[in-house]
Amino acid sequence: MITLTPDRIHEEVKARYGRIAEEFQVEASGSCCADAVDNSCCGEDNDQAVELFANLYTADTEWLPDEVTGMALGCGDPITLANLDEGLTVLDLGSGGGIDCFMAARQVGPNGRVIGVDMTPSMIEKANRNKEKVGLDNVEFRLGQIEDMPVESDSVDVILSNCVINLAPDKAAVFRDSFRVLKPGGRLAVSDIVTQGHFSPEDKADMASWTGCIAGADDVGDYVAAIRNAGFTEISVRDKKAPDVELADSLSLNDEVRVFSARVTAVKPKGAL
Repeated sequence: MITLTPDRIHEEVKARYGRIAEEFQVEASGSCCADAVDNSCCGEDNDQAVELFANLYTADTEWLPDEVTGMALGCGDPITLANLDEGLTVLDLGSGGGIDCFMAARQVGPNGRVIGVDMTPSMIEKANRNKEKVGLDNVEFRLGQIEDMPVESDSVDVILSNCVINLAPDKAAVFRDSFRVLKPGGRLAVSDIVTQGHFSPEDKADMASWTGCIAGADDVGDYVAAIRNAGFTEISVRDKKAPDVELADSLSLNDEVRVFSARVTAVKPKGAL
């Protein structure tokens, strides 16, 4: 069995999304599965892949150029989930081509600020080129890993992320560092791929499925435990298809793994240090 080290996962993910950024063409929009020569990255059920990775933004995206909307690689709508107010400081984990950053920047206004962190240099370059096209001054992009972010402690009001945390080999570290950079009373608003049930070690060793946003997904119980252990409260996990059903305390299925696009929220307590 192949052992996937954190360093190897980071390098493979960086290489995959670097290719997407470098080879992107407006007439062939990017997606998590865009560069796969077969169905290995997203499974044999293409309908499921389309369902999982559809963004379904309810906010207006028509003002954004095709170079931005075509690079939307997420699995949900963290912008609507976050319900942003003017003047907030927002951080996007795994900002890619910048779509969620630009939408957030428009909502927080000129007195607000948005920071995008991504570990792929070509994505940072792409996002900065997109920033010039969009013409927003309250956005910046920083190169770094989301397990150890180049962001000051207690400096952020809201953290967004769209189908990125599942790619991290150490999700507990992601949530610990998210807790660090949030101000007391700050919150998470995340779209991510989560499971009910656990993948086998063989599935976890499939690098193509990991970089395609599937095999890196954690069971909802493990995912919630990592958030809670980081210090967050008011944790909620809901299936994008069934947003009225709370899954944060649900039990795993016994005989199968169900993969779903999750809406995840949590709060850093106001009294937290």
